[in-house]
Amino acid sequence: MKGGNVIDPRTFAGSLPQDRGVAPRVRVGRDKWFNLLWLLPIGLILVITAIAVAKGLRGLPSVQSFIHHYPGMSELPGNAPVGFPAWLGWQHFLNLFFMIFIIRSGAQILTDHPRLYWTRHSTPDREWFRIQKPVPAEPLWTAKQDSISLPQQIGLPGLRHSIGLARWWHLGVDTLWLLNGVVFYVLLFATGQWLRLVPLHWDVLPNALSVGIQYLSLDWPVEAGWTNYNSLQLIAYFVTVFVAAPLALVTGLGMSPALSTRFRRISKILSIQTARSLHFLVLVWFLLFIVVHVSLVVTTGALQNLNHMYAGRDDGSWVGFWVFAASMVVVIVGWVAATPYTLRHPRVIQRVGYALIGPAQRLFEHIDAQPGEYTEQDISPYLWHNGHYPDSAEYKALQAGEFADYRLRIDGMVENPVDLDLRQLRALPHHEQITQHFCIQGWSGVAKWGGVSMQTILELVKPLPQAKWVVFYSFGDGPERGIYYDAHAIEQMSFKLTMLAYDMNDETLSFGHGAPLRLRNETQLGFKMVKWIKGIEFVEDFSELGGGFGGYNEDHEFFGYRQSI
Repeated sequence: MKGGNVIDPRTFAGSLPQDRGVAPRVRVGRDKWFNLLWLLPIGLILVITAIAVAKGLRGLPSVQSFIHHYPGMSELPGNAPVGFPAWLGWQHFLNLFFMIFIIRSGAQILTDHPRLYWTRHSTPDREWFRIQKPVPAEPLWTAKQDSISLPQQIGLPGLRHSIGLARWWHLGVDTLWLLNGVVFYVLLFATGQWLRLVPLHWDVLPNALSVGIQYLSLDWPVEAGWTNYNSLQLIAYFVTVFVAAPLALVTGLGMSPALSTRFRRISKILSIQTARSLHFLVLVWFLLFIVVHVSLVVTTGALQNLNHMYAGRDDGSWVGFWVFAASMVVVIVGWVAATPYTLRHPRVIQRVGYALIGPAQRLFEHIDAQPGEYTEQDISPYLWHNGHYPDSAEYKALQAGEFADYRLRIDGMVENPVDLDLRQLRALPHHEQITQHFCIQGWSGVAKWGGVSMQTILELVKPLPQAKWVVFYSFGDGPERGIYYDAHAIEQMSFKLTMLAYDMNDETLSFGHGAPLRLRNETQLGFKMVKWIKGIEFVEDFSELGGGFGGYNEDHEFFGYRQSI
């Protein structure tokens, strides 16, 4: 089966039923969970209480003196710029426009493995945050079954297990957002606007406290955003621009298998799960910032505030409002159109996404990591299962005979095609590695793999010069039927951590993890590491195989054939 060019939500990803999961929960202690929806009434009570306390404090002479001494703004240098230049208005709009797609697709990505951890081990019932029910006690429960769905106007594209398309949106628009950010930083420092975003004096702290009391007492501070932000605004903008935004980039890269296996000292501290959890907390910061920022823009003089950013003028006219309204039309059209366009034209999203992020994917693929990052003490207590389990008569017969009749066929553009049984495979030079598995869904785990290096296979079969890709075929079908396969660049087959594994954690590879043979290529995400391997073919090009996109998931679920991020 070649896969389609239009998505039918009823049959996508093997007709997975929609599953909304549960309300967000945070672990409290070892066995208790706190439903975050309780934060709504609790937050309302705390706000009402804080307002009452702030009003009471405003009546105290000492607090009045404090507010008089620290009215809310830290003094700027005499050369600080005044007003908002036109480029800042454009940057503000582009940042807003890009963020709606980044946030929606990011939420969609989270739902594919709706659990967060602080260690590199994605062990069930050890997560600190979840939006899914506890993992059932089924030995072969898969990560795909554990995914949940979002409404189509919240998630992007809003279908269960649509992570392939969500990643193209997320990573592709991230590239544009980062480019916009680089331009922003350059102009920020070139024009001196940075003076308005960086705290320059320690009095910003008491001034921020003063502003907080004034806001909570509902007797708000004087707004002078055209010339100087109040200290609470200043701190919020500084954290957003110089802490949260760079942290979003660093934690995003921290989830890359190629980078994590190469930069071992960094990944020891910033494991994929730590990076994923921090990435989520950065999202929470951005969402809170957006809510508070928009609320204050509207309630502290909407027309003047909109004129500042959208019209570059300091008055109460309607010019900024109409420019803002026009920009909102663009944003709303983009928001509403994104999901239906994705469902009708998924190949366009796949191709454009790869055009944007592909250069970085190709760059990271050339990183050949060294073995030795992990020891047996690092092995995870649990490694998730995944994939569509093979159920053909051929496989069941082999399994019943403990794979005594198994033959691995390696052919294609090679000088020496071979058929190898497990005894012959085990007779080849033994290769062993302890490495971390990175699933595209977001879970990870460390395991010890035993088998034969792909470099040994290359030396055995002697690929022809025109062979550029190595295709691995599985006994298992894809979820929409049709043989599961995946193509890998031939240069990665000589990497030190690319191998065929027949053992896992010093035991024969289990059925759930790919028996009798599976691929390990540690520069790539897990879906490319074909399990239940039936054969290997060396080819010049994969365009005539399956749907022509380099693998079953690439054909049917719009993944990428290069997935080092």
